[in-house]
Formats: sequence, C-alpha cells, structure tokens
Amino acid sequence: MNAKESQTTQPQAAAPVSAARFQVIRSARAFEEIAQQIRTELAQGRLKVGTRLPSERALSEQFGVSRNTLREALRSLEHAGLIRLQKGATGGAFISGRSGDAIATGLMDMYHMGAIQPEQLTEARIWLESILVREACARATPADIEALSSNIDAAEEATRNDDFPARAATNLEFHRILARMTGNPIMVIVMNGVLNVLAEFIGQVGHYENAYVLPSRRRFLKHLAARDSDAAVAEMESILKRLQRSYLSKIEGGDAQEAEAAPAAAKTRARPAAKSTAKPASKPAAKPAAKTPR
Repeated sequence: MNAKESQTTQPQAAAPVSAARFQVIRSARAFEEIAQQIRTELAQGRLKVGTRLPSERALSEQFGVSRNTLREALRSLEHAGLIRLQKGATGGAFISGRSGDAIATGLMDMYHMGAIQPEQLTEARIWLESILVREACARATPADIEALSSNIDAAEEATRNDDFPARAATNLEFHRILARMTGNPIMVIVMNGVLNVLAEFIGQVGHYENAYVLPSRRRFLKHLAARDSDAAVAEMESILKRLQRSYLSKIEGGDAQEAEAAPAAAKTRARPAAKSTAKPASKPAAKPAAKTPR
C-alpha cells in the first residue's frame, strides 16, 4: 500500500456516541413529540454539542415512526438551530453549538412581519448598548481597544471612499466587538440578532449623512480606555439617540411625502374640467351700409 492509499483508508475521528434514551411515540403529532424528547435528552445532559444522533433507521425504530415523520422532526430541530444535518458518508444529525442563529432568525422574521417597528428596534438597541458599554469598560483588554481603534480607522476609510455599504457594516461591527468584549454569549447572541435586523433597516433607509459619528467614536474610545463607564455610556447614548432621530425622520419624512402626494394626485385625477365663466366676446357692431351716390 502506497502513502496515498494509506491516507485515503485512514479512519476519521468518530463523533461521540449518543447515550440518549428514546421512547415509542404515541401522539398524533408525532414529529413534535420526537423533537421534545430530543430537547429533553439535551437538557438532561445525555446529548451534548457535537454528539451524533443514531441513524434515521435506528431512530425511526426507537420512536416507532416512519422515516418521513422522523425527518419532519429533524428538520424542525434544524430550523431551531439545535441540530445540524450533514450529508455524505460521515454525515448524519449532530447536536449543534450554534443555537443562537435561531434567535437572530426569529427577530428578523418578526421585523419582516411588522411585529417589530423601527421605533422599537432602535429603542431596544439603545437600552442594550448601555449594558454592553458598562461591561466593556470593566473587561476591556489592550487587544480590545486596538480592535475598536482599527474599526474606526476602517470606517473613516469607507467614508472617504463614499462606500455606504462598507461604512454601515463597519459601524455595526463596532457594536459587535463591544458585545464580544462582555464575554457573555447571551449578550453576544441577542446583540447580533438586533444588529442583523438593524442592518436590514439601515439598508432600507439608504444613504444618510453621519459625519458626527466618527468624532463621537474617538471620544467614546478615550472614555473606554480610561474605564470611565459613566462618560462612555453618556457618549454612546447621545450618539445612538441622534442616529435614531435621523433614521426615523427619514422614514417618517418619506411616508409623509407619499401621503401628501397621493391625495394631491387623486384630486388632480378627480377634478372635472373647469367650465369657462367668461362671457363670449361681443361681436363688433355692423357698420352702416354706404349710401349709393346719386
């Protein structure tokens, strides 16, 4: 056997074996009960991140259901971010460590359905940011300060290049860095979800002037490096509230212009042609007939 064949036949590291204990399904809505049993096994520690579930055949036998019912349950768990479905010889259903994706997806769906309004989105962002800033001031490392400084430099470059998408993405990344500085995965997941929705909202608002943002960033960074949490929170809240007013004014302004334009157009279409009230010009008096000379 040559070296190439040896590399090909070398076995891959196996995923942890599932120690979960499943019961036969009796419910009419079998796929929901399957998903609940898997959640219970995860909560009780018999399933862990990275664990590979038994094969479809083995699971369908344990649950006493068809493979189609089992697949419906697995797809629902995948959409919830609890498992990862992988194809191929080494594929299968694996317990995922990225369940935070479901929160971000849920927030985005709520925004698209209108359950989250722009006022609520920007308001929640301000509240969350105040908590992040206080924790970031307490936990910031020199590497964190450098990361924020580099982010400001990148935002300045995007502004000079008049690259609005890059500018918006870089500014939002500034807040993602702050979330990671807390070291709390819940805050990171929630803030990422909010910022994903905010990125969509900003894309709808379109290009806007924010020359005041970068100077505020520099002032904020000085407060953060000095671990002056009160000053850092005040600076952040001030700039976010100013941005909030800018965003909402553009949305409301656009709606107001459309609302004013629509009735005006309707009146123009509905207005009948005005009848002329001017009296017709009187005909000039006829000249008397000339007398025939005798």
